[in-house]
Amino acid sequence: MTHRPTPEHALQDDTAVSFYADALESLQDAGVRLLVGGAYAFHRYSGIARHTKDFDIFVHPRDFDRALDVLRGRGYRTEVPFPHWLGKAWSGEAFMDIIFNSGNGVVLVDDEWFAQGPEATVLGVPVRLCPVEEMIWSKSFVIERERCDAADVAHLLRQCADWLDWDRLVRRFGPHWRVLLAHVVLFGFVYPGERARVPPRVVTILTERLLEEAAEPGDPHVCNGPLLSRSQYLTDLQRWDYEDGRVFPRGTMTPEDIARWTAAIDEH
Repeated sequence: MTHRPTPEHALQDDTAVSFYADALESLQDAGVRLLVGGAYAFHRYSGIARHTKDFDIFVHPRDFDRALDVLRGRGYRTEVPFPHWLGKAWSGEAFMDIIFNSGNGVVLVDDEWFAQGPEATVLGVPVRLCPVEEMIWSKSFVIERERCDAADVAHLLRQCADWLDWDRLVRRFGPHWRVLLAHVVLFGFVYPGERARVPPRVVTILTERLLEEAAEPGDPHVCNGPLLSRSQYLTDLQRWDYEDGRVFPRGTMTPEDIARWTAAIDEH
């Protein structure tokens, strides 16, 4: 039987390992609260290991600028390519993403993330991980042409459904509860024998909302597709004249945020 390496063991570049570990220690020593996400947290919850070329940490928005200052003070190059959710720190070719929101502006890091994140040791450094509920919340909105995290959500539900804080998960989705319902339905399709692990009361809550809304007219002018994919609904916005569900006050993003995020599509 072949055993896949953990994310730590998959890193072969000692320079990258040193950078990530030093960044974690330096930020925590400076009092910047952080949570480790990405492949490290996903492996902890799902048992699936993968190696990516970056390292994700999550910080509260009020700590974002300070985190970049600390890393610059350590000699690392920093940039803020997307001011509405993400900054980066570089050491050679290795980089760390410093995240305080999501690309669609929905999944804002707040104090509750830090109250729920479990303790772990990553690259020899004691840290806290992103809570699995918030990881599911974040990944549920990633349905791009080049990347879809629906399988990640299904795997997280398979491994963690029995102990999830379902009340918090439902609350996190707020007005976007249909996205959670869609993943719950897909989970039951992917794993027919695991359907009962989603609490019936959760299914009832979500389906009752669906039935209630079925009788109510929705906004005929808005398209919420860009909350799921920044690229695949451009036709809706540019040719069919739908209003973008990401734009304030429906969403949290400014037209400038959206223009910058859209312009970066080709880079990915």
